[in-house]
Amino acid sequence: MRPTTPSHAPFSTRWLLPLATSIVLAACGGGGGAAFPLVNVPPVGNGGGGGGNPPAPGTNQGKSGPKALVVEIDGLTHAALRDAIAQNKVPALQSLRIAPAWTGGANGTPSEQRTTDGPGWAALLTGTWVPRHGVRWDTTDQRIDAKLAPSVFALAKQNKAAGYKTASVTANALYPLLLANESGTVDGAVDCAGADACVTERTAQFIDAGYDLTLAQYSAPAAAVGNGLKSDAYQRAIADTSAAVGKLLARIAQRTANDAKEDWLVILTTGHGLDAFGTATGLQAIDSKTVFIASNKTLAALPGTGAAAPADAALLQFAAATDIAPTVLRHLGALPAAQAYTFNGQALQAATSLRNLSAKAGADKTSIELAWTLSGDASAPVLVLRDGKLVATLPAGSTAYSDSIVADADGVYTYQYTVVAGEASVALAAQLAYVKPATLAPTLANGLVNYYPLDTLPAADLKNASTLAPWAADANGGTVVDDGFKIPYKVKALRVDSTMKNAGGSAGYRLLQTTDVATNPAVTAYTLGFWVRTDDTCSQGVSNGASMLANKNYTTGANAGLAIGLFGSCEIRFNVGTGGARADSNGYGLTAGQWAYVAVVIDKANLKLTGYVFDSARAMQTGSATLTSALVAQLGGLKNGIGLNEDGTGQYYQRETSSPRGAMDFNEFAIWNRALTTDELTSIFKSGQPLMLLP
Repeated sequence: MRPTTPSHAPFSTRWLLPLATSIVLAACGGGGGAAFPLVNVPPVGNGGGGGGNPPAPGTNQGKSGPKALVVEIDGLTHAALRDAIAQNKVPALQSLRIAPAWTGGANGTPSEQRTTDGPGWAALLTGTWVPRHGVRWDTTDQRIDAKLAPSVFALAKQNKAAGYKTASVTANALYPLLLANESGTVDGAVDCAGADACVTERTAQFIDAGYDLTLAQYSAPAAAVGNGLKSDAYQRAIADTSAAVGKLLARIAQRTANDAKEDWLVILTTGHGLDAFGTATGLQAIDSKTVFIASNKTLAALPGTGAAAPADAALLQFAAATDIAPTVLRHLGALPAAQAYTFNGQALQAATSLRNLSAKAGADKTSIELAWTLSGDASAPVLVLRDGKLVATLPAGSTAYSDSIVADADGVYTYQYTVVAGEASVALAAQLAYVKPATLAPTLANGLVNYYPLDTLPAADLKNASTLAPWAADANGGTVVDDGFKIPYKVKALRVDSTMKNAGGSAGYRLLQTTDVATNPAVTAYTLGFWVRTDDTCSQGVSNGASMLANKNYTTGANAGLAIGLFGSCEIRFNVGTGGARADSNGYGLTAGQWAYVAVVIDKANLKLTGYVFDSARAMQTGSATLTSALVAQLGGLKNGIGLNEDGTGQYYQRETSSPRGAMDFNEFAIWNRALTTDELTSIFKSGQPLMLLP
C-alpha cells in the first residue's frame, strides 16, 4: 500500500509529524525515473520537486537566513574522491573545499569506537563519540542516547526563536532507527530503503520547501565497493552520486540567487574509511579511520584542504567527524554556550584549532590531567570548565592543566570537561578512581607558636609571636613565587635570593621570636618545619655549602647554635654546636628544583636531634644525633634570630666567598614548642595542605 502524499493529505498533516511515524515510510522503487512517495513535504511551487532541473527563478519558499545541508556518502573514501576530482570525473564537486579528517575516537581511550556505519553516523549526528552517543554496533537495536547526546536536529530546535525546520533523507535503513529515542526533532524524515534516486528527489523537495537543516545520506558507493576500489562499478557509483549531489547544489544556488540573504553551509562527508580491499573493518587502522570533510565555505579550522591524508597518526591533527555537528550549529546560531557544551569536536569556523583533548588520572589519584594542542590564533586565555563550571583560566597558549579533585569519599567519579580557546571549544568526559588524600593531623594545632604561610609580603606570623624580614632593609631579596600546593590550596611562597646584598654583603631573611623556644627553659622540646625548594641544579650546594637555615655563625659547625645546610649532590645536613663540640645528622637527599618538607625535632629533655626530609621522589628520610647538655645549652646560637638562606649573622656568603649565592624558596614556616611525631610530620607532607586549615 502506497502512503498518502502531502498533496493529497489534509493540510494539517502535511508539515510537522512526529519522527516515529515518518521513519517507517519507505520508497517503492529503485530507479532514477521511479515515482517516490513524498513524506511530510509541502507541495512545491517554482518549478516543482524532483531531482532534475532546479526551479525557475522566483521567490523562495520558506524563510530566509542561515541554512545547512549535510550529505553523507557511505563507501566514498577520501582517496577515491581526490582521484575522481583529479580525473575530472566529479565536476559537480570541484568547487568544494575537501580535507582529510578522522573518525573512530582516540585509539586505546574510552572514546574509541568501531569504524563502521552505526557509530560513524551517530558521531555525525551528535558531534560525540561512543561514551556519549552509545551506538556501538550496526544492529537494529542500537539507539543514540538522546539525553547524553542530543542530535544536531534536537539542538537546532532549541533555538525556538529561529523556528528551524529539519529533515532527514536516508538510503541506509539502519540510520533512522538510531534517532528513535528522540521525538519531535525531525520535521520530515524519509527512509529511501537503499534507493539513492529517492534521496536526491526527497532532499531536493526539502530544499525547495525552505527547510533549514537537511541531512541526506547516499549508499551507492558502499553497494558497489565490493567489486573493488578500482572497479568500473565503484567509479560509476562515485560519478553518479556526485551528479546527484550536484543537483542539490544547483537548487541551493537558485535559492541564493533568488535571495542573497539565504546563507547556505554545505558539508559533504562519509561515515568511516575502508581498507585496501574496500572493507569496513571496524578497526583503528589509519585507512579505516580516514574520512573527509568537504564544504562550500572556507573554514578556518579545517586544515589540509586539497591535501592527501597522512598514512600515520598525524591524521589526528586534522579535523574530526565530531566537528561537523558543532560547525552546523554555529552556522545556524544554535551552538550551545561553553557551560552546556558537550561536543567532542569544535566548530570549524573558529580561528583557533583545538585538537587532541585528552584526560588521564593523576598519579596521586586525586587529580585529572588534561592536555590538548592549539594552532591558529592562540592569543586568548584558555578556559577549563568541569561539569559546566569554570575551574581555571589559563594563560594564552596553554596546552595542559591538572585539575585537583576534592570528593567526600573513595570511589569512581566521572566529570565532563570543556576546554575553550578563543572561539574553539571541545569537551571530553574523564573518569577518576578517586582515593581520598591524607589530611593534616588535627594535633598539629597543639603547641604551634610561630606560623608563616608566606603567601604575601611582608611576611606575617599568624601567631603574632615573631617577625620575619630582610637582614638589611637595603638588601631585600624576597619575592613571592608559586608554591607547591595544588588547587584549591595553591597560593604563593617566599623566594629568598641571597644575590641581593647590600654594600656590606648582608643578605637573606631573619626570623626573630618574641620568646625563643631554643632558650626558653619551660620548653623541653621543639620542632622547626618548612617546605623548601632549591633551584633546578642545587647550585648553592657546592664548596662549603649553603646556609639554608641557621641561628649561628655557620663558618664552622662547631660554633654555638643550630644550622641546616645544603651541600653537594643536593644533600641536607643538620648540625648543632657548642663553640667547640658538635653533633651532626647528615646524608639526607633533596630533588633539585622540587618542593620538599624539612623538619628538625630537638628534644632537650631526652638529648636527641631528629631530622626529617620528605621528598616526593624519595622515601621519607629520617635520622638522629645524640645531644649533650652542653649542646642543649647553646641551642640559641647567637641569640640574634634565625637566618633563611643565610646564617645567624646575615654575612655567611660574604665570608664564605666560595659558596655561591642564589635563591631558595620557602613556604609554611612553622615552629612548635613540642616534639612532633613522625605521623604528624608525615600528614603535613602527604596531605599537601596548609596549616591554616587547622582548627
